[in-house]
Amino acid sequence: MTRVGPGTRMGELLRRYWYPIAFEQDFDARPSKTVRLLGENWTLYKTPSGKYGIIGEACPHRRASLTYGIVHEDGIRCGYHGWKYDFDGQCVEQPAENDNTTFREKIKAKAGSARTMGGMVWVYVGPGPVPELPPFDVYVLDGIREVGTATLPCNWLQIMENSVDPHHVEWLHGAYFQFLGETQGFDAPKSFQKKHIKVAFEEFEYGIIKRRVLEGHGEDSDDWAIGHPLMFPYGMRVGGQWIDQMQIRVPIDDTTTWKLFYTLHHPEGGEWEKQDRPSVYEFPYRDENGEFITDYVEGQDVMAWVSQGAITDRSQEHLGRSDQGVAMLRKMFKEAMAAVEDGEDPPGVVRDKHDVIHLPCEKDKFGAGTEFVDAWINGGSMRYSPIREELLALHHAAAETRDKAGSGA
Repeated sequence: MTRVGPGTRMGELLRRYWYPIAFEQDFDARPSKTVRLLGENWTLYKTPSGKYGIIGEACPHRRASLTYGIVHEDGIRCGYHGWKYDFDGQCVEQPAENDNTTFREKIKAKAGSARTMGGMVWVYVGPGPVPELPPFDVYVLDGIREVGTATLPCNWLQIMENSVDPHHVEWLHGAYFQFLGETQGFDAPKSFQKKHIKVAFEEFEYGIIKRRVLEGHGEDSDDWAIGHPLMFPYGMRVGGQWIDQMQIRVPIDDTTTWKLFYTLHHPEGGEWEKQDRPSVYEFPYRDENGEFITDYVEGQDVMAWVSQGAITDRSQEHLGRSDQGVAMLRKMFKEAMAAVEDGEDPPGVVRDKHDVIHLPCEKDKFGAGTEFVDAWINGGSMRYSPIREELLALHHAAAETRDKAGSGA
């Protein structure tokens, strides 16, 4: 289940989905760049009119990089000998072979589809028919967007399994965070320290809904009544207090994952100017000594994922009853791989057009109320956002507006 290259069972499954692989601003200075996805190198390019294409990086002629080619409105031309390819990868011109049309027709590079959504460039590199690019709410609703990214040296699956491991929250982000605060002299967020009374998981159209009841709460709490979804096969939708986030794990290859925290801020009662593009930044996970940075939530997660090794040896682990979500996800992956081999669509593949797909997600996270806003922004990867102060001011002003409206002032 950890192998993502072409011809592998998991690789064939993962090629049935769209992936964000770049940002629109990456093409401001030059029209093409090399990207790596699912164990293969690709050239992603943008035409003068703004259309995007993706093609295998190595030219089928003499294997030179197409990233250093000439971008045309209808495709890309290799800079080495001028062979030109259309958006489907078909060779349409061979300048030194002009009289040999049958030779040209036999040459086709591996290619995929590329589109934009939410300020990111998304690609599909699997077989046809190409599914719809799903417009999940976080990517298309109005608000202020910021995206934290990091390239992590570990397999995507050990990151993904974290999404169905709710008990780690009260320990890694609760007890461990509190321990760090006591030993290093800071106040750890209280929102993550509540004990889990029970958890549950259920399949739905796009993956798995995760639910929990925390100590002092009942089944009428958002965390249980609504929960939040793991988005099969590589995402998780989380949120609270009008901060909505998609956690994205892009499998670059077997031992490298591009990790994104794509966050939408749209507080009720808030006012903001329309963004053309999200604010993008890298969040650090090691300090100058090479030690993991664990005094914020996502840094703690990265420590847990990366310290397992490039690909963790699952024959050495010992799953317990509390790991029921992990077992469920592994079963879902096995069933999805079998479905692909039987010619069926796996879970989460979208065939019908939508303007927006609204996802179930709790609003009152952990019952923490507006306190959760400061805990998440200051105690998470958003503390590295270049617009952190602007985000805090937006949420605080919106809370004041709601309070005044509620009091009739």
